Amino acid sequence: MKVYLVGGAVRDRLLGRPVRERDYVVVGATPADLLAQGYVQVGKDFPVFLHPGTKAEYALARTERKTAPGYRGFEVHADPAVTLDEDLFRRDLTVNALAEDEEGVLIDPYGGLADLEARVLRHISPAFAEDPVRILRLARFAARYADLGFTVAPETLDLMKAMVKAGEVDALVPERVWAELAKALGEATPSRFFETLRACGALARLFPEVECLWGIPQPANWHPEIDTGVHTMMVLDMAARLSPAPEVRFAALTHDLGKGTTPADILPSHRGHEGRSVALLNALCERLRAPRRFLDLARIVARYHGQVHKLDELRPGTILDLLEGSDAFRRPERFDQMLTTCEADFRGRGGYQDRTYPQGERLRHIFAAVAGVDLKPAVAAAAQPSQVPLRIREARIAAIRAALGADA
Repeated sequence: MKVYLVGGAVRDRLLGRPVRERDYVVVGATPADLLAQGYVQVGKDFPVFLHPGTKAEYALARTERKTAPGYRGFEVHADPAVTLDEDLFRRDLTVNALAEDEEGVLIDPYGGLADLEARVLRHISPAFAEDPVRILRLARFAARYADLGFTVAPETLDLMKAMVKAGEVDALVPERVWAELAKALGEATPSRFFETLRACGALARLFPEVECLWGIPQPANWHPEIDTGVHTMMVLDMAARLSPAPEVRFAALTHDLGKGTTPADILPSHRGHEGRSVALLNALCERLRAPRRFLDLARIVARYHGQVHKLDELRPGTILDLLEGSDAFRRPERFDQMLTTCEADFRGRGGYQDRTYPQGERLRHIFAAVAGVDLKPAVAAAAQPSQVPLRIREARIAAIRAALGADA
């Protein structure tokens, strides 16, 4: 029995990146061999085991054979006779098919080291086309290593285009698409995920609401980059700079979806796009079965980001409507995330990346002033219960006026 460190741990060590987790391949062993040593099998049909001490994953060397369309139609064959090279050959990319033996000797049967040095993401074999999840994984790696200058090999991009044309991505279930999307949002340059999917045609099939943003013009005086798709990617990457929260990044991605359906006769204006954005966002989250917290934040950002940008033009009553509509008093943490996303929207434009966003801090200050108001006198001043909401509103508007006056 021989044990090899494989995949991401080897790749990231060679790139000088932190190793997040360690996976091992075991050659020349049976399930009984590992069970006898105290390993715990994970699942019934997959030959993966947890080490009794470290809990790291140890997988028996295996091969896979495509038996049906989509990403679930595979037959797995694990046998002591399967070699390390055969196991590595079933993997997706050359940079993920590297291994080290127990003495630390690098094993590179498919040119992964050369591709690491050339900063190229390249498929190992035509079997890449058998699993549409690999398109999403490759796009995610492109986002993860964008700062290192990684590109997709032309022949791999051609293969991905052929997979999309053949309808392979249509077999992906919503849960798997969302899982890969959520991981991609956590990368340092998430825009590259969507740009890679767009390059191979998968974005139009999986995220048509995002795809249709490219080519839609915006007023140049507010958006020097003009193109809505380009702006959206800039906002997404700015959100990644400002917050590690995936909810913030998702809200940045979806804040302007309605601009993709703006009537052509009013372009480059986008009057009413906020409401259209909310409707498209609801449908997108339902289709992908996104967790509710993602939808909730994205919805208030889509609805209110325009008002936040124009804070200086709002009346005190309108500011209170914004605070109440965004549920700031019950969910102050989410309200703060909304303001962070609005800042990303403001700074995600050509020439604006390093500007300050005073609207965010001013609105935080106003909210703190209003949230700190003692409402007991207002409630006591109500002649009857039906007047309580009005008195509370009056007290809060007075606090907003005071905060605006203090700012002035």
